[in-house]
Amino acid sequence: MPEKETLERARQDKREGKAASTQAGEFVREEIEHIREGKHGARSTKQAIAIGLSKARRAGVDLPASKGSSKETKEQAKRDMRKASKGGTKKTSAKRSRATRAALKREGRSAASKTALSRQARAAAKKRSAADRSRAAKKAAKTRKK
Repeated sequence: MPEKETLERARQDKREGKAASTQAGEFVREEIEHIREGKHGARSTKQAIAIGLSKARRAGVDLPASKGSSKETKEQAKRDMRKASKGGTKKTSAKRSRATRAALKREGRSAASKTALSRQARAAAKKRSAADRSRAAKKAAKTRKK
């Protein structure tokens, strides 16, 4: 379950008319913080981001999987979004919750390092066209707080 502060920040972003990816960014940030605090680990930066996005979808952020995603990822995103629309879903069983946490605790903490995050951001940016990056930068400048 995401922290109250994260939910509030995401709601604030929504009120300000920011993109769904910006709202979801709050959940990803929380996940990175959890890894840095030592709450649990992650096998890779990609996994940490995926956990954050999943939490965002379950919290009600309207964020479908990207076009380039695998079939499995798209199905999981649909499941997460369906869970959000249902409202009060039943709690995860204690046994499953414990198993998930134990598995993540065994993973390393380097996935949330500045170097790993930088490497991930560069790799993601490389996949986008110059025009796409430029458009995103212009939109960011337009919606930036004055």
